[in-house]
Formats: sequence, structure tokens, C-alpha cells
Amino acid sequence: MPRRTRSLAAAGIAGIILAATAVAPAGAAPTTASWGRLSTSDRTDPAEARRVDRVPTPKLDWYACYGHAECATVQLPRDYDQPTGATTEVALLRVKARDQQRRIGSLFVNPGGPGGSGTDIALAASYFLGDDLLDRFDIVGVDPRGVAASENVKCFPSVKEQTKAYAGLNVAFPRTKAEEKAYVAASKAVGKGCSTTGKPLTGAMSTAEVARDMDVLRRAVGDKKLTYAGFSYGSALGQYYANMFPDRVRALVIDGVLDPNAWVGQGKARNQLQETRLRSADGAYAALREILVRCDRAGKVACPLAAGDPLASFELVTKRLRKKPVVIDDPDTGETFTVGYADFVGAALNALYSPYGSEDIVAITVEMLVLTDPAAATPARRAEARTTIAARAAAARQQIRRGYDFPYNNGLETFLTVDCTDAYHPKDAGAWPALAAKEDKRAPYFGRAWAWGTAPCARNTWTVRDEDAYTGPFNKRTSAPVLVVGNYWDPATNYRGAVSSAALLPNSRLLSSDSWGHTAYGTSACATGAIDAYLIKGTLPAKGTVCVGDAQPFVELPATAAVERTPTSKSDLTRRAAPARGEPKRLPPVLAPLPVVGSLTVR
Repeated sequence: MPRRTRSLAAAGIAGIILAATAVAPAGAAPTTASWGRLSTSDRTDPAEARRVDRVPTPKLDWYACYGHAECATVQLPRDYDQPTGATTEVALLRVKARDQQRRIGSLFVNPGGPGGSGTDIALAASYFLGDDLLDRFDIVGVDPRGVAASENVKCFPSVKEQTKAYAGLNVAFPRTKAEEKAYVAASKAVGKGCSTTGKPLTGAMSTAEVARDMDVLRRAVGDKKLTYAGFSYGSALGQYYANMFPDRVRALVIDGVLDPNAWVGQGKARNQLQETRLRSADGAYAALREILVRCDRAGKVACPLAAGDPLASFELVTKRLRKKPVVIDDPDTGETFTVGYADFVGAALNALYSPYGSEDIVAITVEMLVLTDPAAATPARRAEARTTIAARAAAARQQIRRGYDFPYNNGLETFLTVDCTDAYHPKDAGAWPALAAKEDKRAPYFGRAWAWGTAPCARNTWTVRDEDAYTGPFNKRTSAPVLVVGNYWDPATNYRGAVSSAALLPNSRLLSSDSWGHTAYGTSACATGAIDAYLIKGTLPAKGTVCVGDAQPFVELPATAAVERTPTSKSDLTRRAAPARGEPKRLPPVLAPLPVVGSLTVR
């Protein structure tokens, strides 16, 4: 198997030269010449405009934080229908433009989730955003209400009560009858906790509320119109803003795209699983299958699984693990742990999030072939496989931090509060076992993995609602084009979501990427350069453009490719010196629209 180059290089914006005459005043839209003839946009609905416009523009009391950033908090209406009523505290962070004289305005960024920290991704901006963006924009990240440094949502009065409720959720996804029963019971407990103890904030965290917050904060930073880049679930937030405030868009790019109608559930689809509508598992299965097909073509020198049938080998591991999990002793820690079917599938899904996931898919399959059939290998080879899997599991467990010990970890609750109040879901959590099994038949391995994540949203137990949630329409004409970016092999946000979202938005352009992992920014100079040029100058890529990712399975990696994801820990980022202009870039720290648990892989 080819070894990938470990040196990092800028994804950059190769070949894109900014003309000095293209400078726009802060918050201004790009020139007509950039986009050709501009058509009249739809107007913000008067009721929606009244909600946000009667909120006084907040004064942001910025202070220095984390070495090279500025932080602020602001009180915003918990309910925009009551602008002088109760408030919730929202945190934001900015990294100021390097070239203040040529500054265009602010670029708001969101990493996905839901529940991802906007302040984290903004602090990390210099690691993954193109240098010209960093020169020309203040990078602004907002922690959505309920999340991270903003006022936190809490569905339980204590860690003790939370731990009791979460007891059945300690698997990647349930497979046995006993696991399903425990998962359904835990899902009901979480739904009830968030619908009672979690109030009133759980009834005021829908994506529409975050879009309203962003519009008020756009004013607060001095921009007449919004410039925005949203990844993964951040694509939903971007589309909500574009449709709620269509005449307030300067430039808006969404990468790793969720179809908003599928996210919400319209008409008869309201009673379907959200996964039935989004088809994330279909994207994951297509990526896995393509990797294994290319492995076979590459031959056993490049891909060890090609010594046999790669597809059959992967299926053989899953069949063996369904019958009997593997118990492994970690020789370094003395710890014993079990790898079951769900752990293996979760690990494969986790691996697919990386542009280099093919290496992990092959590695864990090779080792598990040995461990599930001890007679087929020598004692030394079995020991080697145990050591490899144990090391992967230890690293993954450390990063995932599964424990819900002190302090209170509300990560799952932030994800669910947004999803469960945004979208329609089936009524009874007890329906999930049969519904998830159907998903697995359509999209092998990953159907259950994606289906089970929303079980706490069952409408009979998750009863809290946001009366001001937005459910469409999602086909408004915006004042500036929306750039919709889709990756062919995305395992979380199916490429078809980008295609359908671009078709919904009458003033949009689809940029496709034949690349791997979750989202496309940073995977090639083509994709990164097109996005950067659009955000700066409003220049759209030509219709039908398809970029090709640097990383392709079982092909030598170009020396210029970005290899690692950007760290998101603020303490970690603070200890490091912010990268200077021209330094190599990393991949963006994006989050999927569902917590991914895998016990064997870590990125």
C-alpha cells in the first residue's frame, strides 16, 4: 500500500490572483461584473424582518482571548416574538483580518453538528482557510444558543441523572433485541428529560433561532449583508438564513449539504425516519463499496485485501462478528475490551470521514480477519493483530471521551435539541428497531448506524416544540448566488443533497467534487480555490465544474495535499503559534449531522 506523504502543504488558491480593483467596502455585495446580470431577489418576509429588526443592534465588548483572537458575549431574545423578554447568552469569537486596509468584512463560519462550536472553528481558521480569506475577512464564529461557550442546554439536573438516562446508549448502535430494548428506553428518557428539565431553552434552539441570532450579529459586526461558510449541518443553517433573509446575502457557501426539505420532513415524509429522507447511509455504503472495488483493481501490493475478494472479506468479518464478538487484551494497559459487529461498522463509518479512510478500512479489515479466525494465522501474527487493534481502540476511546463524568457533557443534548425541534420524526421510539432494520436492507452496514441516532426525537416522548421553527419554503431567490458544494463520496451528507438543494435555490451554482471524506474544502486546490474566489470576489465556478480530490484510494498522494484535520481544542490551539501566511494548510474541523462512534479508528 503506498505510504502517504506526511508533510502538509497549502490547499491554497493556486492560480487565483486578486485584482486590487476588486476590493469592496465592508459588507458590500460583489460587483455586478463578478456575477453577470443580477436579478431581483425575494424579500425577507415582513413578519420575519420585524422579529429581528426591532432588536437593538448589540454593542460587542470585544476582549483579547486565546492569544490571537477576540471574544465577546451578547444577550439575545430567547423568543424573538418577545424582544424585551427573557434572553439567552450567545458567545462569539473573531480572528481579525490580517490586512485591515483591504478588509472586505466578516466571514461567519459554522462547523456543523448540530452542536458544533463556531468559536472553535473560528479560532482554528488560520490552519485551514486560504490565506487570501484570512487577509481580507474577520473570521467570526458563533456558538449557537445552548452550545459550548453560549448558555448551555441541560436536560438533566445532574451528571448522575444524565448517566442513568444514557445507560442504553453505550453502543455504536443497537443490534441485539436486548440492546434495542435498552436503547429505546434510554431514548425515551432523554426525550422526556429534554422536554421537561431542558426547558425553556430546548424550545428555543431550532435552526431558525440561530439564523435570527446570526442576522442580528451580522448587524453588530457592521456588515450590511452576510458572508457565510457552513460545513455539514452548517449547510442547513446557511439555507435557513438564505430563505428567511434572502435579500441580506452577500456571499454564502455551503459544503457537505443537507437537503432542507429532507432534513425537516415535508408532507407524508413527516412520519418517516429522517435517515430515510436524507440517505446518509447510502452515501456511506457507496463510498465503502467503491473503496473495496478500487482495492481489488489496485492489486495486493497497493492493497493487502486484494489478495482475495475485498468485498467478500469485509462481509466475512461482519458475519463472524455478528456470531461472536472478539475479546482483546491490551498488552500495554492490561485492559480487556470487546469488538463487536457495531464497533466494526462504526469504525468503518468513522474512517470514511477522512479523505484517507481507505487505508483505515483496509487495515482494520485485515486485522479483524486474523482475529476472527485465529486458526488462520500464526501466534505471532495474531499477537501483532491484537496489538494493532488495541492501539487503535485506545486512541479512539481517548478522543471520543464516552464517559459522562464531571463536568456535565451536553454534546448529545445540543445535537438532539436542534434536530428534534427542527424536524418531524416518527411518533414512537418503539418503532425504531423495525424501521432501522429496513434502512440496513437498503444501505448495508450503515443503515442502522444512521437511523438510530434520532430515536430520542420520537414525537410521543420529545414533546417540547419551538413554535417559531422554520419549515420552509426553501426555494427563495437570494440577493447573491449561493455556492453549493457536494462531494461524490461523502459518507454523511449524501451528494444528492447538494444536487437537490442547488435545484431548490433559483440563484445558486453547484460545484461538484470527486473527493473522499466529509466535505470538499481543503481536498484540492480546485475546490478550495473556487470557494475562496467566490467568497472574496463573487466569482462563480463555471457550470458543471467537477474538482478532483488530491487523495484517491490506493494512489500515491501528491506532496501538496493537506493530510490532517485541524485541531479544535482551544487549549491546544492556544499552545500553538498561529500559522503564518504561506504555511501548509490542514483539512477543516467539520462535524457530521450525527455523532459517529467507532472504537477502532481515530482521526
